[in-house]
Amino acid sequence: MPQLLRPHQRDIGFSVQRLLPAAVQQRVGPFIFFDHMGPAHFDAGSHSGDVRPHPHIGLATVTYLFSGAMMHRDSLGSVQRIEPGAINLMTAGRGISHSERIPDDIRDSQAGVEGIQTWLALPLEEEECAPALVHHAADTLPLHEAPGVVARVLLGEAFGRVSPVQAASPAVYVDLHLEAGTTLTLPARPEQLALYLAQGTLDVNDEALPLNHVLLLDDQREITLNAGSDVRCLLFGGEPLPGERHIHWNFVSSRRERIETARQNWQSGDFPMVPGESERIPLPR
Repeated sequence: MPQLLRPHQRDIGFSVQRLLPAAVQQRVGPFIFFDHMGPAHFDAGSHSGDVRPHPHIGLATVTYLFSGAMMHRDSLGSVQRIEPGAINLMTAGRGISHSERIPDDIRDSQAGVEGIQTWLALPLEEEECAPALVHHAADTLPLHEAPGVVARVLLGEAFGRVSPVQAASPAVYVDLHLEAGTTLTLPARPEQLALYLAQGTLDVNDEALPLNHVLLLDDQREITLNAGSDVRCLLFGGEPLPGERHIHWNFVSSRRERIETARQNWQSGDFPMVPGESERIPLPR
């Protein structure tokens, strides 16, 4: 079987499984960060799980929820509730800050919050672009349905469906559900791709893919999936971006000195801030 990336437990106010960046693989196509968040439940009347304002440069965040909800606010003045099945794509470019908080109704109902947060590295010529936010509701994203198969195309093209979400470079991102006993063959594609198993038991070319692991599919061969139970997995990747990328905290750049400037700007308060927010996450030591 091709290379597996195993999860690393992290705490960002609630538990996440982190798959990228990994020691053996920084990126898959433009995807440079991949977290599986939750499922987590948060006490009513508390602020547990809230992610206070923090900065980004040189990347685009993609937030996709399986359950629950989050309230996104950013330094552009955007206020956007994120619900399951929607895509929230925030391009940081030369600099943006944002917060992600748990809505009161989600806390009060004790609904579980679970989903995937990824970052896309930006092409060299787009690293200093103007920041932007686009949001696509679940019902605007195309579905492919076949016996035992439901696939929502989040980015790029798959199963003859094309997502309306425009990324800065060619990317593929698909939320794939298989019913127990289903067999599905995915054709060879030219992109660099990977498969993440979020739920269920799954064999890939007759070998078990462990839960919460990423399987790199960089050999450009077709693969056959066999679902031993109901399965949810994410197919993701795209065309690799040329050039090196450095990562420090929430910053991504092809230039180390640019990251240092962003650090200094956040430390000094000379960074775009979120309207109406008085808190912020300090630089890590």
